[in-house]
Formats: sequence, C-alpha cells, structure tokens
Amino acid sequence: MQVNYLKKAKPVLEADVKALRQGVETIIDTVRKDGDAALAHYAKTFDNFDGPMRVGEAEFEAAKKELPPEIIEGLDFAIERVTAFAESQRAQITEFEQEMIPGVFMGHRLVPVDSCAAYVPAGRYPCLTSAVMSLVPAKVAGVKRLVACSSPGQEKRINPAILYTMVKIGADEIYCLGGAQAIAAMAYGTETIDAVDLIVGPGNQYVMEAKRQVFGTVGIDFLAGPSECMVIADETGRADYIAADLLAQCEHDPQARGALVTTSQELGQQVLAEIERQLKDLTTEEVARQSWEDKGDVAVVGTLEEACAWANAYAPEHLEVHTKDAKSLLPLLTSYGSLFLGEAAAEVFADKVAGTNHILPTGQGARYTGGLWVGHFLKVMTHQWVDERGVEVLAPYSVRQGEFETMDAHRRAALIRLTNKL
Repeated sequence: MQVNYLKKAKPVLEADVKALRQGVETIIDTVRKDGDAALAHYAKTFDNFDGPMRVGEAEFEAAKKELPPEIIEGLDFAIERVTAFAESQRAQITEFEQEMIPGVFMGHRLVPVDSCAAYVPAGRYPCLTSAVMSLVPAKVAGVKRLVACSSPGQEKRINPAILYTMVKIGADEIYCLGGAQAIAAMAYGTETIDAVDLIVGPGNQYVMEAKRQVFGTVGIDFLAGPSECMVIADETGRADYIAADLLAQCEHDPQARGALVTTSQELGQQVLAEIERQLKDLTTEEVARQSWEDKGDVAVVGTLEEACAWANAYAPEHLEVHTKDAKSLLPLLTSYGSLFLGEAAAEVFADKVAGTNHILPTGQGARYTGGLWVGHFLKVMTHQWVDERGVEVLAPYSVRQGEFETMDAHRRAALIRLTNKL
C-alpha cells in the first residue's frame, strides 16, 4: 500500500517509556509498603490535597445542591441510556446446560465478580459520564461491591457532577484519590481501602501503566489511555466536521491522538487548514495544539479498501467513517473500539450520552478486544457432570492419553472410574 503522509505523528521515545514504567513502579511499591501514609503523601505531592479519602453522604448532598438542574437532567439521561444498552447486552448472554454426548452434560454459568473499582479521570477536565460508563454495566451485571475513585480537582474535592453520578448509580464506597497510587490502593489494599477483584476505567499514561503493572494481582478491563480518534473519509467528507471531531479528542490530553486517512489529497489539505482555523477559537487550544502537533496524522491512500486496511492496522479507540456510503465499509473494518458510521454520528454523542460505552481500548488494543461492557464483570464459568454412559466413552481415551504422556496418576484417575479398581 502506498501512503502519502501530509502530516505524521512524532515517534514515542523508548527512554520516555522506560522512565514512565520506573516512576509508576516506585509509586506502586511505596503504596504496597506504606499504605494510607503513601496515599496521603502522594495526594499532597501531586494534588496538593490533604483532606479525607473516603467521601460520605454530606459531601454528596452538598454536591447535588450546587449542580444546575440541566446538568442533573443530562446525567440522569446518560445513566438511563447507558443502562438500557447494558441491559440489552446482558440479555444476549445466557447460561446453559446440555447433554453433549450420551452421559456427558456440560454448561456454563454467568457469575459476577464480587468487587470492582471504577477509576474516573478528572485531572485535566471532569469527565462527567465516565462514572456512568464504568459503574452502570457493573451494576447491571450484579457486582456486589462497587468502589469508585476520582482525583481531587482544583477545588480539592471530587467534582460535584461526578460525585452525584457515583452515588446515583449506587457506588458502595467512594474515594477522593487519583493517579497510579489509586490503582495501587485498589489492587493491593491499604488500612482504609480493601482490595478489589477488578479495576476498570480510563486514565492518563500513569494510570494505564499502573493498571498494566498490577494486572494479575487483579483483573483489568484493558489499557484505556490517552484518547484516540481516526476518521476515514473520501472526497465527500466535510473538512469542518472532521477537524471538529479530531480536535474534540485532541483537547483531552497532550498525549491524545487524532488521525485522518483519506482518498482525497484535497480534503486532507482542507482538514489541515481547518484544524488550524478551529484551533485559534478553542479555549483549550494549548492542549489540543500540542496533541495535534505531536500526535496527529493525515494520510492519503489510493482506495477506501486501503483506508480500511490502514485503519485496521492503527486499531483506533474511536473510528468515524465520513464517506458517500459509510455502511458499505462495515464488513472491511475489524479493529476499532467503537465505530461511528456517517458524518451525523459524532463521536462526542457517545462520549456523553448516547448509550454505547466510551471506555475503549487504546494503543492498538482494539486488535484483540472491544470496549467495556457488561460481560467484563461476568465470569463465564463452565461445569460438567457425567453418568456411567459418559464414563464408558471418556475414560478409555483418558487412560490411553495418560499412558502416552507418562502421566501415571492421570491414567489411574480415569481407569478407576472405568473398572472400579486400579
């Protein structure tokens, strides 16, 4: 495939990756060793926060009172939409048990994890519906203990809208705590916080690196780091729409990534000009500009088929299709966190209220997983039972395999059920 880059992202330096890993490892080790004292130290160091970690009823009531009614209405609408979609997904996965061959019965159960923690980012901006996206599917799945945490903002508390959402959905414990230290606390526990079984939610590069390092001790959803948005477009694409959607992701974080792959060099040039024009009007220009200049891509390819192949290799978190017949490309697209077909389907709708989850894999994670959903909180646990007919079928194969493998105890465990003696 011949690709002409009108703009290409700067490469990630290995030295930066190594420094990130070492810094996060130090934080995790300190939290494991010093517990609450480490959390207090990092809260003061990183957030200039020295208040209580655990958030109570009084803080919730105060937060609710100061929220404008239209914000509460919008959050309630988002909770309703995300709940409806999660419930529809849950209805599609069922338990079963059936006789697979005579005398051998197998099935699986759907058992929710006992506890999970939802990390809700709020460092640069308060992501109001991130708590909705992480807590609602856990609630629908039936998780018994829901823990939520979010970093203190400039006002040295959890954002009132985020706190309202956490309580409205039914979080059992809420902590004013952020960063890699929050991930370590949820994974290993401290004097105040009991460890959980699963940690979900997006975050910055430090949060993602912490999730990567604690995986195995706890489960994680996936690595949902700095945001990504890619647009596939042909000559019919609107440069102003495309620029607006790319910048909407760029303003998240200086590490966010925006990309356009198009069959039209003219459109590519128009988008570059339009991004520059729109950047000048953004109150978040500083962040969005750094993201676009450092991480932005504009690539021109020969055909839409090549554009789809390029997108699949990139495996973006969000993928928009701005072409004459967007739905026709659906069979060609196999690696994305969430897909938006047609120029009317703005990614921002799903980010805020539409109903599909906005916690999605980044860093090419979409090559092997989709976004957060109710199934992440359910363990699909198999079982079986066997009667005499099944023993007569299964035991001879097991005896012979055990003998061939020189695993004598395996052979005997099968044989005793076949002959009732060794």
